[in-house]
Amino acid sequence: MARPALNKDTRMCISLAGRPSNIGTRFHNYLYEQIGLDFIYKACTTTDIAAAIGGVRALGIRGCSVSMPFKQDVLALVDHVEDSARAIHAVNTIVNDDGVLTASNTDYTAVQRLIADNGLDPNGTVLIRGSGGMASAVATAFRDSGFGSGIIIARNPDTGTELADRLGYQWRAEVGPARAQVIVNVTPIGMAGDPHEHEPAYPDDVIAAAETVFDVVAVPAETPLIAAARQAGKRVITGAEVIALQAAEQFERYTGVRPTPEQVAEASAFSRG
Repeated sequence: MARPALNKDTRMCISLAGRPSNIGTRFHNYLYEQIGLDFIYKACTTTDIAAAIGGVRALGIRGCSVSMPFKQDVLALVDHVEDSARAIHAVNTIVNDDGVLTASNTDYTAVQRLIADNGLDPNGTVLIRGSGGMASAVATAFRDSGFGSGIIIARNPDTGTELADRLGYQWRAEVGPARAQVIVNVTPIGMAGDPHEHEPAYPDDVIAAAETVFDVVAVPAETPLIAAARQAGKRVITGAEVIALQAAEQFERYTGVRPTPEQVAEASAFSRG
C-alpha cells in the first residue's frame, strides 16, 4: 500500500538534534510508505530550542523526536511529562495533541523491554560505561528492572557520581578490577566516525567475565565490542535493537499504528543502509 501523495492534510513529524542523522528519517518514512500512512518525517536542527518547540505546537507538528543536546531543555517547554522521562530528567519523544505537548522517553522503555525479553537476572551486577543522557536512561531502566547492584564507569566525576548516587550504584573513573554479569557501553567508543571506532569499549578480560554484553552504539550494529563478545560466546544486545524498539514506540505514539516485528526489522535495516 503506497503512501498518499503529499497534500494539505499530510501530518508531519520531525526530529530535533544537534547533529541530525538519516536513521529516524529513513525508519519512519519507510514505514509510512509500507503501511500507507499520510505522514512525512524530517530531521531538523536548531539553535533556538524554545522557538523550535513553539513551532511544533503552533504548526500542529504531530510528533517530535528529541536528541542531544536538547533532551533536558525541552522539559520546561512541554505540558505533560510521563514517568519514563521524569525518572531520568530527559526527553526523547514529544507528542502533540491539538497543541498539548506530552513528553516521554522511549529509550528507557526500549531498554526495559530488552532486559525482560533477554531474561537478564536482576540479582547480578551491571557495569555501565557512560554518564550522559542516554546512560541515564539505560542505567535507570536497569535499576527500575530490579538491578540493585550497579557500577557506573565515567571519567567525569560530576556526572558519574551524580548518576551513581541517584541510583544507589557505585562510581569508578576507570573499569580497573570491576567485573559484572552484564556489561553495557553507552559511550561513542566503537561508533562509526569516532576517533575510537575500532576499539572495544571493554577489555577482553571484562568481556570474558560477563554473561551478557550490551552496546548501545547503533552504527555500526556490529561494533568491536559486540564482535568480541560474539567471539567469546556471550549473549549480546545491540544498539540496533534499542533504536528499532524505541523508534517503533515513537511511531505508534505518533500514528496510532503499531508496526509488526517484521516491519520494524525491515525499517531498521533500511534506516542503517
